[in-house]
Amino acid sequence: MGAPTTRVRRARAVRLGPRSVLALALVSAVGVAGFTWPFLTPPTSRLSAHAQDAPWLFAGLLVLLVAVAGAAVAEAGLGPKAVAMLGVLAATGAALRPIGAGTAGIEPMFFLMVLSGRVLGPGFGFVLGSVTMFASALLTGGVGPWLPFQMLAMGWFAMGAGLLPGPDRLRGRAELVMLAGYGFLAAFAYGTVMNMAGWPFMGALASNVAFDPHAPVATNLARFVAYCVATSLGWDLGRAVVTVVLTLTVGPAVLRALRRATRRAAFETPVTFEASRQ
Repeated sequence: MGAPTTRVRRARAVRLGPRSVLALALVSAVGVAGFTWPFLTPPTSRLSAHAQDAPWLFAGLLVLLVAVAGAAVAEAGLGPKAVAMLGVLAATGAALRPIGAGTAGIEPMFFLMVLSGRVLGPGFGFVLGSVTMFASALLTGGVGPWLPFQMLAMGWFAMGAGLLPGPDRLRGRAELVMLAGYGFLAAFAYGTVMNMAGWPFMGALASNVAFDPHAPVATNLARFVAYCVATSLGWDLGRAVVTVVLTLTVGPAVLRALRRATRRAAFETPVTFEASRQ
């Protein structure tokens, strides 16, 4: 007979309640519109006519992202221990991002986002992904109209890891394979949605693959696929492979460290202060 499976209840540093779920749904809906508007607007739309100005129109996502984090903090009660954990992981992720900047998609921060979202849950994962991307932008000077899109995409990336099945019972090799598979696919998904954010604003730089506001949806879709293959396929593949390799090699140690830290933090136990005795 095999050993019984131990079921360990996962700690929730940030619990998503009704208000935070509603805010997250709102920002996600606006984000989907911000990423996919070239395929949703007709050629006669005013938005298509002002394609070069569109990133500024959707930069308001940043305000909504802050509202999501604020709703999560207000409703879930993001305590000092969770804030400390968020700060450490966000700083680590921000420091990891520049390591492979400009080198074939070597971006080790993605595997940390996957493992953190898995251990700490979707709410914490979304906040962590957004804050980490914001911090890394400040660190690398990458602040611009693309930053809200990066924050939202990374928030989705880490949140998705927290939504994977079996958080309380799946352990060992099966969990690692699942996380590596998710990281591989999500790395491509991240690159694709970020391509959507930048592709419509190329203008005439690459006429064969650039967004044409006067072309039908099918034509622009073909142009977008060609753009992804020509410009980012190699980078996305490198990001996906690095995420898989790091997940399978150092993932077990990082998962153990994160789970040990969450157990010791006891997020759901309120912090109390005792008066000192004179």
